[in-house]
Amino acid sequence: MLRYSGRMSAKPVTVVGAGIIGTSIARRLAKAGRKVRLIDARAPGRGASHAAAGMLAAGECHADSIWLRLGLRSIALYPGWVREIEEESGLKIDFSLCGAIEKANGDGAGLASRCKRQKLLGIPCEMRGDDAFFPGDGAVEPRGLFQALLTSCSRLGVDVVAGTPVERIDDEGGPVVIAAGAWSGDIPVLSSGRRLNLPGTVPVKGHLIGYSLTPGSLPHILRCGHSYIVQRADGFTIAGSTSEQVGFDDAVDEALCLGIRRAAERLWPALKQHAPTDAWIGFRPLCETLEPAIGMVDGTGICLAYGHYRSGILLAPVTAEIVADSLPAL
Repeated sequence: MLRYSGRMSAKPVTVVGAGIIGTSIARRLAKAGRKVRLIDARAPGRGASHAAAGMLAAGECHADSIWLRLGLRSIALYPGWVREIEEESGLKIDFSLCGAIEKANGDGAGLASRCKRQKLLGIPCEMRGDDAFFPGDGAVEPRGLFQALLTSCSRLGVDVVAGTPVERIDDEGGPVVIAAGAWSGDIPVLSSGRRLNLPGTVPVKGHLIGYSLTPGSLPHILRCGHSYIVQRADGFTIAGSTSEQVGFDDAVDEALCLGIRRAAERLWPALKQHAPTDAWIGFRPLCETLEPAIGMVDGTGICLAYGHYRSGILLAPVTAEIVADSLPAL
């Protein structure tokens, strides 16, 4: 285990956690002229970023909250952010503001009332019969996005250190950004020799299943309650998801996957003609505060960037922006 204390020449910014949040931050800092070290206990991008469905769904927010405000701000950044990363990396990213259809599930009046409230909150929404359509929602393929981000980081001179667990963090050698997802709250953090009391994290396990379908057969995201279906450009279609607080148990439960399949078939009956080709799990990082922890810890060189729960892919660009603006100047 590495006992990392940030002691490097020229006091670089160290980003702990090389998922989509961490690589987004590292890229933004490097573009601003900062020297950056990106460090991860495993291979980069193998945590929640690897497992995510990739929905960009501000339309899932039903009331004013930090999640809504950050989500709307971040989804507005997405088109330009993706274009920049594609230009830097030379890689094409599967991204589309394809819109989402929310099924009424027998309560069209209730959904219509909610749609009106969401419009007042700044969420584009319109009723189509008994269903709601959210034209501003979209999707991105997280694994391709991550590879493009990592390539950009490499070309910008970010020092990427993989397979190096972090046992302890302190800011004696320069600023440190904690972006280790569900593992963030387990790392002891010190500043000036003092142990910091930071928001803890809880891993929320989620199951997902995937289908190999014809590209373009599902033009919009489909949602109903906790169920959703989203399709990639190549036709791979993801249905999810469960929500379980069982620690870091990474076993795939066939019964839960069957439940997702049955819910997906009710949401989109065409799926009854197909069988899933894959099933997997991911650990969503939930803060004990139930809000994301983003920004500097007062009086320290520690910056937090974790607790994004189900919105890590959506909030990556805005998190990178906030962190870059929060860190002390060179």
